[in-house]
Amino acid sequence: MIRFCLKGVLLLILKIKSGARYCAIVGDFNDWSPTENCAIVEDKLRDGEEPDELYFQQYNYVDDYNKGDSGVTADEVFQKANDEYWEPGEDRFVKSRFEIIAKLYEQMFGPNGPQTEEELEEMRDRETDYETWKEKHKDDPNFNLHVIDSGKEYDIFNVIDDPVSKAKFRAKKPPIAYWFETRKGRKAWLKKYAPAIPHGSKYRATYVNPEADGNQGYAIHWEPPPEHAYKWRHNNPKVPKSLRIYEAHIGISGSEPKIASFSEFTEKVLPYVKDAGYNAIQLIGVVEHKDYFTVGYRVTNMFAVSSRYGTPEDFKRLVDVAHGLGLLVFMDIVHSYSAADEMRGQHKFWGTRMFKYEDLDVLHYLLSNLNWWVVEYHVDGFNFHSLASMMYTHNGFASFTGDMEEFYNQYVDRSAILYLILANEILHTLHPNIITIAEDATLYPGLCEPTSQGGLGFDYFVNPHASEMWLWLLENAQDSSWSMSKIVDTLVGINRNSDKMLLYTENHNQSISGGRSFAELLYGQTLEQSPVMNDLLLRGCSLHKMIRLITYSISGRAYLNFMGNEFGHPKRVEFPMSSNGFSFSLANRDWDLLAKEGVHQNLLSFDKDMMDLEKTEKVISRWLPNIHHVNDTNMVISYLRGPFLFIFNFHPTNSYERYGVGVEEAGEYQVILNSDEKKYSGQGSIGQDQYFRKTISRRVDGMRNCIEVPLPSRSAQVYKLTRILGV
Repeated sequence: MIRFCLKGVLLLILKIKSGARYCAIVGDFNDWSPTENCAIVEDKLRDGEEPDELYFQQYNYVDDYNKGDSGVTADEVFQKANDEYWEPGEDRFVKSRFEIIAKLYEQMFGPNGPQTEEELEEMRDRETDYETWKEKHKDDPNFNLHVIDSGKEYDIFNVIDDPVSKAKFRAKKPPIAYWFETRKGRKAWLKKYAPAIPHGSKYRATYVNPEADGNQGYAIHWEPPPEHAYKWRHNNPKVPKSLRIYEAHIGISGSEPKIASFSEFTEKVLPYVKDAGYNAIQLIGVVEHKDYFTVGYRVTNMFAVSSRYGTPEDFKRLVDVAHGLGLLVFMDIVHSYSAADEMRGQHKFWGTRMFKYEDLDVLHYLLSNLNWWVVEYHVDGFNFHSLASMMYTHNGFASFTGDMEEFYNQYVDRSAILYLILANEILHTLHPNIITIAEDATLYPGLCEPTSQGGLGFDYFVNPHASEMWLWLLENAQDSSWSMSKIVDTLVGINRNSDKMLLYTENHNQSISGGRSFAELLYGQTLEQSPVMNDLLLRGCSLHKMIRLITYSISGRAYLNFMGNEFGHPKRVEFPMSSNGFSFSLANRDWDLLAKEGVHQNLLSFDKDMMDLEKTEKVISRWLPNIHHVNDTNMVISYLRGPFLFIFNFHPTNSYERYGVGVEEAGEYQVILNSDEKKYSGQGSIGQDQYFRKTISRRVDGMRNCIEVPLPSRSAQVYKLTRILGV
């Protein structure tokens, strides 16, 4: 039994590392010797065990991994096959393999033909010999039963067979079932053989280099025995028509100032995400990476979960429990660059290394990596991180005006584009329910077009400009100067494939760039100083709710929220690094805030009810928005999604008692979500008696009817058509 340990990785290192003298696997299984058991290691027979009697003995590691040795010998299986598979007489030549050869030999040389090579005379011309033999037996009545002569040169020695027997033989199915009986499972293999690299062994791929300082990390060989391997319990959930994604980082998901684990996330965060109304989680930093403060974006082992959070079995359990809760599991996958000690080419701005996508081995490596996470860990999809850094030779650090020439010039890396097409084509062919998301700041044309039509084949694309716009407005512009037209244009974006657009108000970028969360910008210090509602806190809560609601509902069918932002986590995320003395004080989430009555509970309640718009009413998945009212002077935005009317008043001071907007259907409309309610930390300016409104027969905003509604400042309402009135 021979197993190849990291052969592909070793060959890759040999190709890349200039000046390397040799390459080896070193580990605690060979006393960390760089010269023993290099590259190829052999599993050893255990004491008292005999070698396999069959040279082709197979051990199935996948389907029958828990199967032991049945005790049936190979001879017994073969005898069973001969008894059951062959009918009487059919196994004649199986038992007497040389019978036909002996008869042909006798016909050629007679009953006393040569018995040794020395006695064998020079062979005569076969055609002449055959013609002589045929002339001699031309009067033999049985002649045609033995030989066919159709006049072709190559038909000299064709023996006639029985057509019925021949057809019957060809109709037989191969005796695969009997061969499978000889196959043994992994448990049987473990009983007979001792693995050369035992489960849990430490190892590293290394090379000798004069400049190396010897401080190298190591990996752990993970191949648990069947009794310890994780047993999957749940199937992958069905793919929903709209996505409500909860983005999370395992390490900062706990309340304590430490690195949280897979198990803690499974027990505490997953039930919370389900209760909050989301239908998917997107995990960042899961793949093994070099430095914790990089949030997982300097990957060192594409095929390993980060050991900081637990074992591969722990991660499998996380995915399985999520599936049991009906949550899809997406991974943030980084195939756009790697840690600085891997691959080729230098990223000009981030100090990382780039892949050579035109290299066939690199393509095999990356494509197999995608399939690995789906097959081994049952993930439901991938967010392809930072595509701009791989699709352009300038790594996306260039000005983009939207002109088509910018996407089809000499700076486009065509081999990277081809890789993304292959990745989507292969993933969707092998796994039809997979979901792929393109994170591309340049919004490359055709991201979500089918590959058959020249597109890249993604299911969704991220529009990061929405979050950038909100951040700029909060940091640089007075509330009264906000442009409603600019907000709508940015949120709607390019009209191509708008239903496949994924929007977010804020994601994990704040933890990378060192930026502040929206809650910290809006009311962080105010809430810490006094939990009593005041004008500054009221402004912060109002804008927090409005920004999230309009981002969630105005465009496509996918929305993302970063962990904790749904309840207005008041502090930013900052990973431990030298600049903060490697402190964990900001590398966590303060879940205890939700145990206290007040702003955070109220914001979470609003976020849940916002998610319920899709869960109960299918507002997002059934209809696309019809934006029909954008008033920069009044700072009002209104749009329809089917029978639902969304209306926002961003004005910091002006409220409107009877603000008219157009609707298509005449009837009665009822408020189903109001951001100004007191239970959401609002003022409660609209009374319950004002929640029902009837339309007026007057054309407004190009619509056949009009509805006049109360509209407090810095508030948003969602109305539902509950009764249609006849015209």
